[in-house]
Amino acid sequence: MLAGALALAAGTYAFRWAGPALRNRIRPPDRITRLLDISATVLLTALVAVTTLPLGTESLGFAVPAGVLVGGVLAWKQFPILVVILAAAATTALVRVVGFS
Repeated sequence: MLAGALALAAGTYAFRWAGPALRNRIRPPDRITRLLDISATVLLTALVAVTTLPLGTESLGFAVPAGVLVGGVLAWKQFPILVVILAAAATTALVRVVGFS
């Protein structure tokens, strides 16, 4: 267990070091850069879908989709991530307190 934890720690350190160290030495092709930009959007969209749609679980009611909707709109409008998270959590909590969950 200790060896695994040390290996993961070393790998994490190496990845964190490699970014600044190789930033000016390696230039990915434009196609790769575009694919990475698109993949970030696809990943966030999938995260919203998985969070919003309670597939295979009990019904989450209206509170979670309302919070995700508020967070999605604020993220789309490019608000800071802390504001997005707090607004989504507050919306979910408020909807549950009001009794719409």
